[in-house]
Amino acid sequence: MSQRDGFGSGFLAGAVVGGVFGGVIGALIASRRDPELLTEEEAELTDSQLEAKKIAAKRRQMKASESESIGIETARRSLEDKIAQLNATIDEVRKQLGNVNGGSPQASNERTLTKDS
Repeated sequence: MSQRDGFGSGFLAGAVVGGVFGGVIGALIASRRDPELLTEEEAELTDSQLEAKKIAAKRRQMKASESESIGIETARRSLEDKIAQLNATIDEVRKQLGNVNGGSPQASNERTLTKDS
């Protein structure tokens, strides 16, 4: 039993010590790199990053305008379809009301006009 209890604490201590040593060695290696090469690499990365950002922004604008125009066209068609459905429904209701009143829709219109005058 005592070996199992010691394993957990030993494993944790080893992980911490290994992390510290790895960090120190990494920092030493990074500090020994040539500073002139670093500035050149950073300048190249900065230029290429700026170009990449410009290209990405242009692509996003093109995609946005294309998707926006497609979205507008889709909405317009959908509205036209709904308007056509509403008109058809209104016509059906007019016909049904005309049949209920016992005459044609024109006769019911004439009755309302004569009552108002």
